Amino acid sequence: MSAPPPDRAAASEPLRCVAALIVDDDGRIFFQRRSPQRRLFPDTWDIAGGHLEAGETPIEALHREVREETGWTVSHILAEVGEYAYVGNDGIARVELDYLVRVDGDLANPQLEAGKHTEFRWLAADALDVLDESAHVNDGLIRRIAENGFAVLRSLSL
Repeated sequence: MSAPPPDRAAASEPLRCVAALIVDDDGRIFFQRRSPQRRLFPDTWDIAGGHLEAGETPIEALHREVREETGWTVSHILAEVGEYAYVGNDGIARVELDYLVRVDGDLANPQLEAGKHTEFRWLAADALDVLDESAHVNDGLIRRIAENGFAVLRSLSL
């Protein structure tokens, strides 16, 4: 996720964010570990996404963030997973809209943003325990988002 614009720190409205639960052909979802140097949620598991830029729609931001964080291109938006409100460790409230998506590109070799992410994993629905390493962040929000993503994926019967 991108850092918020400096002028938003004192804003009363939450920052709007978008994120992608990227699905592969085996029904797994892509997760990446944030760098320990990140100001927001350092060294935690996350999904591709970030803040909307001025004038950007959530769908435009979704396409941009996936491309920036992985090098892949969103090919299909399968479903909306949910909207999540949380407060970052910077004290800023955010509202994030998450989508289940498919992408085009070499799924074995994402182009992780240098300095922002250190590793990635494709996880199946029965392998989410690794996300518990980030359970201290917003009461395990990333695992709840993952579980919701898999529930939506099952409901689509892809």
